[in-house]
Amino acid sequence: MTAISRWLAHHSTDDELRRELEAIDLVDLTPTQAEAVLELQNELDVNSDRPALEMIAREALEAVAVVD
Repeated sequence: MTAISRWLAHHSTDDELRRELEAIDLVDLTPTQAEAVLELQNELDVNSDRPALEMIAREALEAVAVVD
């Protein structure tokens, strides 16, 4: 959650967020949380524009914060 929050506040780069997301062990997440993280990783990989990434990042942040 911290990595996404820092990125949303413009305190880290796309590359830094990508590295943080890659370090997450998806096994430790619920299926919904893992899906949200993977979606954000995918959008970073295809270089979506910042506004679209911010929306997906907020959704991922919410999914990670709320445990199914």
